[in-house]
Amino acid sequence: MPALAEVRSTVASRPDPRGSDLPTCPVCADSMVAAEASAYLFDNLISYLWTCDNCGYGFVTKHSVKPIPIVCN
Repeated sequence: MPALAEVRSTVASRPDPRGSDLPTCPVCADSMVAAEASAYLFDNLISYLWTCDNCGYGFVTKHSVKPIPIVCN
C-alpha cells in the first residue's frame, strides 16, 4: 500500500508580531516575555517598563500606535 505525505514549509508566512518584537536584556541577553508595567502617554505613545528576571536590569521602551478611527452609525 503506497503512503502519501504532504510537504509543508517550516518558514512562517506571517511571523507572530508579538514574538518577534520582544526584547532581550542588554546586560545578560536573557529573553523577556512580558513588560512589568505600561503607561499610555500623549500622542498615541505607549511606554513599557521591562525588568530582567535573570539579572534585575531595567529599561523603558516607547512605541507609537496608530489611532483607531471611531465610526458612528
